[in-house]
Amino acid sequence: MKKPKTWVLTDEKRKIWIEKLEIRPKDLDLAHENWSIRKKSLRGGSCDGVDLIEIDNGALSFSVLPTRGMGIWKGSYKGIDLGWNSPIQGPVNPRFVNLKDLDGLGWMAGFDELVVRCGLNSNGPPISDYLINQKGLQNEEKLTLHGKIANLPASQVEIMVIPGSPSELIVKGDVFEPTLICPKYQLSVQVSTRAGSNSFLIEDEVFNMTSTEIELELLYHCNFGPPFLEAGSRLEVAAREVAPRDNQAALGINKYETYEGPISGFAEQVYWYDLIANQEGKTLVMLNNYSADKAILLRFDKRELPTFTQWKKTASFVEGYVTGLEPATDYPNSKIFERQCGRVVRLGPGEKRRSTLSIEVLTNAEAVVKAKTEIVQLQHKVKRLVHEIPIQKYSDLDNL
Repeated sequence: MKKPKTWVLTDEKRKIWIEKLEIRPKDLDLAHENWSIRKKSLRGGSCDGVDLIEIDNGALSFSVLPTRGMGIWKGSYKGIDLGWNSPIQGPVNPRFVNLKDLDGLGWMAGFDELVVRCGLNSNGPPISDYLINQKGLQNEEKLTLHGKIANLPASQVEIMVIPGSPSELIVKGDVFEPTLICPKYQLSVQVSTRAGSNSFLIEDEVFNMTSTEIELELLYHCNFGPPFLEAGSRLEVAAREVAPRDNQAALGINKYETYEGPISGFAEQVYWYDLIANQEGKTLVMLNNYSADKAILLRFDKRELPTFTQWKKTASFVEGYVTGLEPATDYPNSKIFERQCGRVVRLGPGEKRRSTLSIEVLTNAEAVVKAKTEIVQLQHKVKRLVHEIPIQKYSDLDNL
């Protein structure tokens, strides 16, 4: 068995930065495989200076963005596009994103990824939070939309190939989210895929770098457009409860599982889910097209990511026709409300929290039926409760 091979692309401490690199099977004497890994740095416009790592396993391709918190940019599987067409022409260098713009909504100026992390200190809307400092005094903290992590660069990045049958292609990166006082986070990311497969796996570990307890919020904003999203597409889940976020979402509660075609000026609708997991804590959600012969499948561990949010934004193609499937540690409400509900994670000194997320592409009716059967089996013994209006358990009714 051949040994794993590693290439360091970025190492801030050792002042290493590789602008271009291309790796193919022939470089490891694996001529029977057909894959590639390419690293480049983009130039021009708002993309200027963005590092991009393209992984192509021979069937599935996607791009990792070290400059943008190790997010996942666009991809494709056997010619089928993954991701969505955002009004933002990215990937956008974080230096062109002012998170404080628009009263804390500036995060949207860089939003066009397939998978973008929200967190780590907060993952919800802009809000003024209040923290107790080391002297026991109360400090005001201005939290911006979805936090900082997606707009922070990785300080350490490397590529690894593990030869095998098939070989495994891996990108690793460390992203730091520090402040002068608490909290201080290290996000260690590993994104991997196997040659010829229809899936990739995200494995994250968040480390509390301080000697005191801190809070953590982490959400995976997974975004999809056509061909998986179209008129008649469905979200298939096994759930105990579903609730609309607000009155706008309540207007569509009778058809929360299905999607419309593009509607100019469509106002977003958001739904909260309490998913059902198997005995090992595993669960899955699926977005399939109208014909049910194409689908995106997300698999994760509910013990790691206990909440799930569905974001519908079926506006016109120009406005950004998209849906977000969002496993998370908590719901993307205000941090104050989530803290009151006991859903904000607390990490002790030096403590780590792990989360994993698998994304699979299904391209035939048989595979879609198989995944749906797995979901139906989870739902089988539980009657789903669908709330027609927002409820205090999930939504901050006092601030809607």
